[in-house]
Amino acid sequence: MKKTLLMGLSLLLAGCAQLGMTPSNERIVEVASGRAISRDELLQKLLASDYVLLGEQHDNAVHHQRRAELLNALGARVPVVAEHLTRGQAVLNGPALLPRLQAAGFDEKGWRWPLHEPLFAAVAAPGRMLVGGNAPRDLARELARKGEAALPEDLQAVTRAAPLDEAGTKALDADLVQGHCGMLAGERLVGMGWAQRARDAAMWLSLQAAAQAQGKPAVLLAGNGHVRRDYGVAQLIAAQQPAARVASVGFVETGAQIQGAPYHYVWITAAPKREDPCAGMREMMDKMKTREAAKP
Repeated sequence: MKKTLLMGLSLLLAGCAQLGMTPSNERIVEVASGRAISRDELLQKLLASDYVLLGEQHDNAVHHQRRAELLNALGARVPVVAEHLTRGQAVLNGPALLPRLQAAGFDEKGWRWPLHEPLFAAVAAPGRMLVGGNAPRDLARELARKGEAALPEDLQAVTRAAPLDEAGTKALDADLVQGHCGMLAGERLVGMGWAQRARDAAMWLSLQAAAQAQGKPAVLLAGNGHVRRDYGVAQLIAAQQPAARVASVGFVETGAQIQGAPYHYVWITAAPKREDPCAGMREMMDKMKTREAAKP
C-alpha cells in the first residue's frame, strides 16, 4: 500500500512538472485578457516570438530563478542580451562562471553577487550566445548632465525614430522620480530620462544584432523598466519593427497593479524582506543640506 501511494505521488509530481505548473503562491497573467496562464503556455508564447523581454525586480532572487528556468526550457540555441553587461561585451565559454562574467565587465558588487548566480548559471550554458546590451556608465553619466546632446549618433537615430508619446513620457518621469525617492526634478529629471532612453536604445541594437547572428527568439534580460511597452525596449521595437512578434514579461510582486500593466504578461511572486531603499538617500541629502546651511 505504501509503495502504491509513493508511486502515485511520483506520477502526480511528474505530471505537474510536465504541465509547467507554477508554485501555489505565484501567478502568471496575460495582461490583455486578465486570465491566468500556466508556465507551459507562457513558454509556448515565448518560443513563438521574435523577441522575448524578461524583466526583473533586481533584488528579488525568485525572479532570477524563474527566468533561469525559462531559459533552460527555451534551450541553448537562444541568444541572450543582458542589461548587466555593457554593449559589445561577450561572455566566453569556460568552467568558472564568475571569472567569465568579470572578464566581460560584470560588476559583482553593483549587482550584489551571488544574487544573480542562478540566472547566469543558466544563461552562460555551453553553446549559448551571451552578450552585453547596456550603455556604458560614463555615457549614462554624461547624458544625465547634458541630456539629448550627449547621445551618440546610433542611439540618437533609434530614439528619434521612436519618440515617446505623452503617456510614455509621464510614465518614465514618474518611475524615475519614484526610483530616486522623490528627489529628482527639473533638468536632472530630463537628463536621467535620456540616460534611460540611451540604455533602452543600446539594448535594442544589441538584441537586433543577436537575433541576426544566431536566430530568434532573441532574449533580453533587464529590469522591469527596460522591458515596458510604453517607454522601454518593447516601445522601440513596436515603433521600428511593428510586425515583430514580441513577448514582454514583467516580473512583479504581490500587490502590483496588473490591469493595464505595461507588459504582455506578468509573473507575480512574493516580495523579499527588504530595508527601506530610500533611508540611506534621505540621510545623505539631509547631511548635504546641513553642510550647505553651515556655509557662511
